[in-house]
Amino acid sequence: SSSLTEVKEFVKRLRRQTDLCNMAKTVRALLNNNSTVTVLRSGLHAVFNEQSLDVTKNLFRDKFRNPKKRQKNIQFKCLKNLISSLTSSTDIRDLLSCFSSDLQTFVIKPSRNKEAFKKQASDFMLKWNLLLSTVGKILTINRTDSFG
Repeated sequence: SSSLTEVKEFVKRLRRQTDLCNMAKTVRALLNNNSTVTVLRSGLHAVFNEQSLDVTKNLFRDKFRNPKKRQKNIQFKCLKNLISSLTSSTDIRDLLSCFSSDLQTFVIKPSRNKEAFKKQASDFMLKWNLLLSTVGKILTINRTDSFG
């Protein structure tokens, strides 16, 4: 029983690693194409300039009605930082470094202890996934050229 559990966990880790490798290959190919990066950046900038993200922004704000506990849209800051560093000459390692730096600043350093870190990290991931899925939907529906 315990061996089966260990094997299942190993398979999950292997799948994640494979998914990350495939994603890295795709991003590298995308970053090498100047016109694709230009179209993607313009689409992403348009998404932020439109009212499309207002629903998502309101969801983020509504969770923290207490001003002391309200987060300052960390996920939007991280995404905007990634977009600002996105150019056709950008290496994927530079993007990951940018994101890692933001995570260090906004999630890891502010955590006072292990439990606070777990809570903050899970909250960040939940909202990050929500933001990226919303941006993906908007790009797919309104900016199909940004998706190649």
